[in-house]
Order: sequence, then C-alpha cells, then structure tokens
Amino acid sequence: MSNTVHEDVEGADPYGYLMVHFIEDPQGYAERLYFDLSRGDDPLSWDPLYGGRPLLTSHLGTTGLRDPYMVRDPRNGRVYVMATDLRVFGGDQSQGGGWDYWSRHGSTKLMIWSTDDLIHWSGPWPLDVSLQQDGSRVQLGMAWAPECLWVPDYEGPGQGAFVLYWSSKLFDRADPDHTDPSAYDRVLWGSTTDFTQEHFRYGGVLIDTGRNAIDTTMVQRPLPGGGLRTYRATKDNGFGRGIWLDSTDDPRWWLPQARWSTIQERIGAGWCADGNPSGVEGPALYADHARNRWYLLVDVIPSVGYRPMVSDDPDAGFDYAREQDFHLRPHTKHGGVLSLTRQEYERLRPLVQQN
Repeated sequence: MSNTVHEDVEGADPYGYLMVHFIEDPQGYAERLYFDLSRGDDPLSWDPLYGGRPLLTSHLGTTGLRDPYMVRDPRNGRVYVMATDLRVFGGDQSQGGGWDYWSRHGSTKLMIWSTDDLIHWSGPWPLDVSLQQDGSRVQLGMAWAPECLWVPDYEGPGQGAFVLYWSSKLFDRADPDHTDPSAYDRVLWGSTTDFTQEHFRYGGVLIDTGRNAIDTTMVQRPLPGGGLRTYRATKDNGFGRGIWLDSTDDPRWWLPQARWSTIQERIGAGWCADGNPSGVEGPALYADHARNRWYLLVDVIPSVGYRPMVSDDPDAGFDYAREQDFHLRPHTKHGGVLSLTRQEYERLRPLVQQN
C-alpha cells in the first residue's frame, strides 16, 4: 500500500479495507497478528476474520508480535506484513525485563510475511535493521513500530524502493552494551526492495527531537500541480505534545534536508478520561479511497485500544469521529490498514464467518 488517496493497484476497482493488529491481553498470549475486514466500504466499521483468532504467529525471536503494518508492492501486488519482535506478556522476563531493558537490549529484528492473495502467507523471516552490508552493526536498541512508504524513483527513474521507518534508541559505537543513560528514542529509516536482509540498507535518523519520539505513521496526498504531500503522525514522549502531526512537500521526505511543518498537537487526548495526551499512542493513518477523507486511529493505553479521528483536510488537522460510527473489537492495538480491490474483498468476506 502506498498509503495515498489514489488506488493501490493501477486499474483496480477499490473496495473495502483490511486491518492487521495485535490485541492487549495481560492474562494470555495475544501478542500475535489478527486481521479485521471492513463492513463493506466503510473505513470505520470492522469485523474480525477467522472467528477472531490470530492468523500469523511467530516461532522466532521472542515469539511475540506487536505493532504490525501492511504494505502493497505496486510492481506486482504482493502484500507484506512487518511487526515488532517483542513479547511483553508471558515472554522473556530475564534480567528484569521491562520497557527500559527492552528498549536498550531488545530485538533489532522485524518479523516479515508476504502474500500474493491475502489468504496464503509465506514467513515469518527476520529482517535485522541494525545489520549493515559489510557485516557491522549500528548500535540500536530494540526496533519497534515499523512502517514504510513506496518511493517509485528512490534510486532514480523507474528504480523504486520502500523507505522503511521504525523506532529505536541509538547508541554510540563505543557503547556496545547500551548503557548510556541519556539515550532516547528516535525514528530511524532504511530502504529495501523486498524486505530481505540481502536488499536492506540502513539509512539513518528520520526524527530526532532530542527526547523520546516513537510510533511514526504516514500517509501521502497528491498535490494539484503534481508531486505528493507527506503527512506523519508521531508520538512525543518528551515534551508533553502527545501525538503530533506535521507535513512536507519534499519528494525526498526521509532525508535530513526535508522541511516539516507542524499542523497539530495533542491529537486524540480527548479519548482519555483525564485528557492527558500521553494516554494515546500507536497512531495509524490511512486514506479513504472513495472520497477525500483521511482517518487516524489512536491507541488509548493501556488496554482500551483504538479510537477514531477523521479529517476532510489533513492540513487543518484531525477531529474526533463519532464513537457510534466506529465498530471495532475491544483491545485492538497498534496496527495498519490496507486498501483492497473489490475482488480481494469478496475473497476475504467469507472468512468473517469462519470459526
């Protein structure tokens, strides 16, 4: 999925949406990947697939999966899912565990799957975002909350690649044990054509506020004169801004010279009982393929799950969608949304009733 308002597959008939996510369940093993299908072409109403059971699980790494995202390769229609390799509940609690430990010493591998029909999946396989082509490693803490956008001319005309971005602490080469107490979360980036280790290149820093910034999600909007405007929502854990939204028209939006303009802060804070902007995270941006409308799901923590925001013009920010218009199973956490074709939707719809 290019995550733009135009069609994902050239010449296709867009209809319906597919969501991938995990579920918060401190009492059970829910850190696996679940899929929900939209009710018809409604981007805010969802039904669980496979009787509500998880479809994708991992026997690799921590065996836990969180923060998944789905993207379509525009060259061949193949869909990839990527996820954080972390199991918080019932997983490895050695050496104290906890978020500080995991963020310093957790897995730098993302777990990847692919499918050509959204039914049969290959994987998982690991993609280590700290590993460079010469075999050396960037000193990263845990890699989490991966997303990506397709850039059709990344290497030049007709030479496209995915720009992949994720959250990590970044340490100095002289600190391989990751002990620096001043280390903080940044959003980093790399590139890939197929999410294999062979074709991955580490890029550098995408967002550095000087304090913790995590969970970036993006969507793109065609400009009247050509080109794209890129919007990103990111969770600030250092300055009290909560989830903020900014944008750029730079076609090389992942590079340091891109200039970003802030649009909105404290997004979704009203979904929290106390109005605290720190109480929402894991934002997910996606575009309505039938009209000029955009959606932003925000994850109310610790376990409430997604609540909806909506905009007819992201340049003016997002407002609260009506809760009565939103239908999603409880405790649905941090995921991503893929725009479907009508043929894909009709293939998946019978799986809503599957037990």
